[in-house]
Amino acid sequence: MKRILSRKFLLPTVLFCIFDLLAIGAGMGVPVFPILFGFVVGWVAPPIILSDILDLRRSLKACFSLAGLTACFTFLVMVLIWGSFSSMLLNPSADFANFGIPMILYDPKASFIGWLVLMIFISPALQALTTVFSSVARLAWRMPVSVNKSSTPV
Repeated sequence: MKRILSRKFLLPTVLFCIFDLLAIGAGMGVPVFPILFGFVVGWVAPPIILSDILDLRRSLKACFSLAGLTACFTFLVMVLIWGSFSSMLLNPSADFANFGIPMILYDPKASFIGWLVLMIFISPALQALTTVFSSVARLAWRMPVSVNKSSTPV
């Protein structure tokens, strides 16, 4: 955490937060934009976070921790947005059918629960998976110079 808040990583962290908030806001109907933003983060971030890491194992750990931070930030924002609507589950007079979400299941209450699970839990998990996938693809395609020099051939 100390490394992320350093001067070198402060601007990319702030830019990530802004762009992730924009992706979350644009994808509130269907959370596809935060998931697609995970591809962008995973592709752009390895050269930034791996500038001084010389070991391939440590660089992959850094990519996994980057994906975890990405998913945690998105999870916190989704909990702030959608968590307050979970109180509707305890309200017997709540109108789930006219809430504005797609009725993907037979019962409106079950569809509402499924939508909350999709928005709060599944969307950040898929964003973490896309971030890991694209960062590992980026490392396989073109590793940073410092990682290339110290890694042994397989």
